Amino acid sequence: MSHVYDALRQQEKEQGQLGTSPFPQPIGLLGDASVERVELDGIASVNVNMSASSRLVALSAPHSLGAEKFRVLVTRLENLCRQKELKSLQITSAVTNEGKTFVAANLAVTLAKRSRSRVLLVEGDLHRPALATLLGLNELRGLSHWWSDQEQDIVSLLRRLNGLPLWFLGAGTPNEMPSHILQSTRFAEAFERLICGFEWIIVDSTPMLPIADANLWSGLVDGTLLVVREGVTPVRALRKGLQALDDPKLVGLLMNETSESDERYAGQYYTARRNAP
Repeated sequence: MSHVYDALRQQEKEQGQLGTSPFPQPIGLLGDASVERVELDGIASVNVNMSASSRLVALSAPHSLGAEKFRVLVTRLENLCRQKELKSLQITSAVTNEGKTFVAANLAVTLAKRSRSRVLLVEGDLHRPALATLLGLNELRGLSHWWSDQEQDIVSLLRRLNGLPLWFLGAGTPNEMPSHILQSTRFAEAFERLICGFEWIIVDSTPMLPIADANLWSGLVDGTLLVVREGVTPVRALRKGLQALDDPKLVGLLMNETSESDERYAGQYYTARRNAP
């Protein structure tokens, strides 16, 4: 049974003890329901509009050291999949400005290009969404619009990126109470449906502190990838953030920092490879 269903079962048990339910639909039958498969045919395609500062190296500089490091990360994740269930992954950090959005976007692009798997990139930071801006797709409707329209199918908000096997689900306009969305049965059902339609789901989550959204996402995904940036991440905040997650499901820690010696070596390596007979 998926992590989503496990979470809902626990919620159902707690609500039964309290005798009340905040959810719009009863969740007792959810575990027995069949999940409708996502149909991706016919979904509109859009092109990523990268700015000079976007650093989406997986698209703009595929021969760079940064792009190579994301290919290494994908290889490690694929190896990890052989040991445990790992299909949905949230990218988080201890605090802001550590590069989690940069990592989420490049990882999703690399997964789609390298493995040709169907990948869904989700803008999961509903407080301060930044992923759509990085991709140059600010005008797209997203989760906030889906939440306000009870009749809208979440699949109608997906967009395919650059003709790759990569789809994007934006946050839409910032939401003041995203916990209402992330804790709802409606979203749990919709997210479970999306899981059934993709080989990988990458969620650009919020930082672990000071809000609780990363903890809510950890109950929906299979694993958490933690981004740490040298000189930015306070050790105390990192420790406190991990303690705030009920079930971190930590699959790895990524250092978002590149030394000058690495850059020089990469430049020499790729120049030599291009000049090889």
